[in-house]
Amino acid sequence: MPRFALVVEYIGTNYAGSQIQPDQLTIQSELEKAISTLTGSKDLTKGKSQKLPRLIKTVFSGRTDAGVHSKGQVVHFDCEKSIVASRFLNSLNGLLPDDISVKSIQQVDENFHAQLSAKYRVYQYKIANRNQRSVWDGHSLLVREKLDVNRMNRSLSYLIGEQDFSSFKSMKTDNPAKDCIVYKAECTKSDDFIVIEIAANRFLYNMVRTIVGTLLMIEHNKLEPEFMKDVLEAKDRTKAGPTISPDGLTLIKVGYEPYES
Repeated sequence: MPRFALVVEYIGTNYAGSQIQPDQLTIQSELEKAISTLTGSKDLTKGKSQKLPRLIKTVFSGRTDAGVHSKGQVVHFDCEKSIVASRFLNSLNGLLPDDISVKSIQQVDENFHAQLSAKYRVYQYKIANRNQRSVWDGHSLLVREKLDVNRMNRSLSYLIGEQDFSSFKSMKTDNPAKDCIVYKAECTKSDDFIVIEIAANRFLYNMVRTIVGTLLMIEHNKLEPEFMKDVLEAKDRTKAGPTISPDGLTLIKVGYEPYES
């Protein structure tokens, strides 16, 4: 059966995350509904009493939490129906809500897997660093206290490499995974905005938001940047900073070749 891959953008504010959840509005539920409508896999005009054909199932490159955004989520699905990419893309975007859009579609090898084939992911967290909020801030976290980008980069440098990131993993997850390879962790400043970018082979539940929360804790308390190393080596979630708002967090890219900086 032919397999297709999509690159999907979304504003996650109104959704309970990317993955389907019972009785919740999610990115996956909206995407599968639209794809199924176009492929004829589900006739939405029929009454609930009538048996519906199988819903097209999608596989995401990874889960994003409630409120998290994407510029580069990769999704695959299998479909027996012939698809003309340009026509399908236009029709799909016509059906999707305004806060979800598909950037591209292409047929891929049947062995391609959006999640398992991925080599790395890149996330960015955006901070507006000024005294007052602006209506043009977009999806960012307002931090009024002046932040020192040089110090923040020193703190982030301790995250590079293959390490146990238990200190930055939510205690609410049962997933036993704890090791990640971080290829890049740095922040840059442009005008009043600071962007923290982290690239890794994988991310644990709430990992980026907790890393950023720890960065802000270090800055707020004027701790030495080496404190980030102490937290990492503790392998103890209680030693890290808070898990901050998801609104500044965006999945930027999913890579399927070895990471190159």
